[in-house]
Amino acid sequence: MALGKLQKVLISDSLDPCCREILQAGGLRVQEKPGLSKEELLREIRDCDGLIVRSATKVTADVLEAAERLQVVGRAGTGVDNVDVEAATRKGVLVMNTPTGNSLSAAELTCGMILSLARQIPQAAASMKEGKWDRKKYMGMELNGKTLGVLGLGRIGREVATRMQAFGMKTIGYDPIITPETSATFGVEQLPLEQIWPLCDFITVHTPLLPSTAGTGWVPARGDLEGGWRSPPPLTATPCAGLLNDSTFAKCRRGVQVVNCARGGIVDEGALLRALRSGQCGGAALDVFTQEPPKDRDLVNHPNVICCPHLGASTQEAQSRCGKEIAMQIVDMATGKGLAGVVNGQALSKAFAPQTKPWIALARALGTVLRTAGKQAQGSVQVCTLGTPLREAGSYLTPAVAMGMLAGGAQKEVTLVNALLLAQEAGLKVTTTHSDVDPETDGSTGLLEVSLPGTPHRAVGTVQGSTPVLRELNGVTFKQPAPLAGPVLIYRAKASEPSTLPVLAGLLAKAGVQLQSYHSSGAVAGEQWSVVGLSAPLSDLSELKPRVTEVFQLHL
Repeated sequence: MALGKLQKVLISDSLDPCCREILQAGGLRVQEKPGLSKEELLREIRDCDGLIVRSATKVTADVLEAAERLQVVGRAGTGVDNVDVEAATRKGVLVMNTPTGNSLSAAELTCGMILSLARQIPQAAASMKEGKWDRKKYMGMELNGKTLGVLGLGRIGREVATRMQAFGMKTIGYDPIITPETSATFGVEQLPLEQIWPLCDFITVHTPLLPSTAGTGWVPARGDLEGGWRSPPPLTATPCAGLLNDSTFAKCRRGVQVVNCARGGIVDEGALLRALRSGQCGGAALDVFTQEPPKDRDLVNHPNVICCPHLGASTQEAQSRCGKEIAMQIVDMATGKGLAGVVNGQALSKAFAPQTKPWIALARALGTVLRTAGKQAQGSVQVCTLGTPLREAGSYLTPAVAMGMLAGGAQKEVTLVNALLLAQEAGLKVTTTHSDVDPETDGSTGLLEVSLPGTPHRAVGTVQGSTPVLRELNGVTFKQPAPLAGPVLIYRAKASEPSTLPVLAGLLAKAGVQLQSYHSSGAVAGEQWSVVGLSAPLSDLSELKPRVTEVFQLHL
C-alpha cells in the first residue's frame, strides 16, 4: 500500500453531501453509488483506492479480494461490525472509523429510551391513537433515586451517565479498561459485574460486539469509543449467549429495565424474552437486534418492549459529523498529513510523523539486511529498542522489521498493516524488548538492534539527522555509521585483500554506476564488512565474488 497515492474513492452507502464535497476538495475522484447489490459492489470496487460505508454495505473477505487497488475502508460511524477487519488486515488494507461522530446522538437516544421505559410513553401514545384514554394502565416510575448500571464507560457510556445523573439517578458501572479513578470524575462508581446485577433498576449496555461481549463473560478491552477495542469477529461468526443472558438475568433485581442501543447480540434476545415473560425483566428498550430487520417478532411485539429500527446515529447532526470526519480522515491520509480513527493499523499511523519515518525506514532496512545475511525468513527474530527516546517505539518498529524480513518473499504486498500477521503465517516469530539503557550513544537518539537468536546474525542501527545508518553487523562495528538508503552493496572480505576495491571500482566504471558512499567495519578474524552506497544496482557481480567471502545487493 503506497501512502498518499489515493485517487478514487467509492461511497457505497447514503452519506451527508459534505462527505463527497470534502473528498473532491481534497483532490480525490469520488463515485457515490448507495444501494449496490453484492455483485455490483464487486464490480465497482475493483479500481477504487478507498471505500466509505455506513452500515448497509458488508465489507466481506470476497469484497476485499475483488478490490485490487483498495488501500482504505472508512466507516462513517462507531465500530466496524460490518467490515471483516481480519481479511482487510491480511491484505494490508487500512480500516478506520469515526469514533466520536455519533456519540451524542446515541447517548441522547439511550436517555430517551430510559425515560420512555420509566413512563411507558410509546405505549401510552399508541393507546391514544387508538382512541383510548387509559390513565391507570400506564402508571410509571420516577427516575430520581433509581440506580442505573452502565456497562461500558467509553464516550457514549459516560455521556449517558452524566445526563441521567441530572434526573437524580445513581450511576454505577463497569469497564475493564477505564480506571475507577477516571470513572469517578464523571460520577460513576465502578463495581465488579457480579455486584452490579442485583443493584440496578436500569441497565444500559455500551460495548462493541465482540466474542467477549457476545459470549458469557467480558474480558478486558478498551472502552466502546476509545478506538482500541480488539477487532470484531469475522462476519460469519455464530452469535452466542450475550453479556445479559439467562444466568445474569437471574442475578438481577426483579423487574429490572434493560436498554440496548449499542449492538444486537450483546443482550441475548432469547434470554431477554424469557425474562420479560417471567417478570424478571420489567421492560426493555432496543434499538439494535441480532438480525436486522428482525424476522422473529416475539420480542418486538411484547407489550413491555420499546423498539426502534437502529436509529442511534440517525440524526442530521450525527450524519453530517460522521460524513465530515471520515472524509477529512481519508483526505489527511491521501495528503500524508496523518491518520485518525485507525482500527487495524496503529503502527501505520506513526509512519506519518516526521520524527518516526526514518526509524521505520531503519527497522525495515535492518530486517532486510538480516534476512539476506542470515538467508532465512523463518524462525525467531528479536527486536530490541535501546534508549528512552524509543521507549514506546516497539509498536511501530516491530512491524517494520517484519516487513524487511518478508521483503521479496512469496507474500503479496507487505505493509505495516499486515506485516505481523503475514510474518506469523510465514513461520516467523517476532518478539520485542526494550531497555532504557543505551550503551553506545549519548542517549539522545537511541539504538535499534535486530537479531536472529541462536545465530551470529545481529544488526544494530540508529538515525543520524533523518538518515538511517548501520552501526554494527554480526558483532563487528563500523568505523563510521553506514547509511542504509537506496541501492546498497554489502560484502564481507579479508581485510588483507588489496584487490577488492580496485575490482569494485572497475565494475562501477564499466556499468556507469556512481559510488555514493563507502564505509567499512573493523576487522574480526581477519575479515571486515563493507557497505557501499550506489547510484544504481550492479547487474553483474561475477568479477567481485571470487575476492569476497559473501556479497549481496539491496534496495532500501
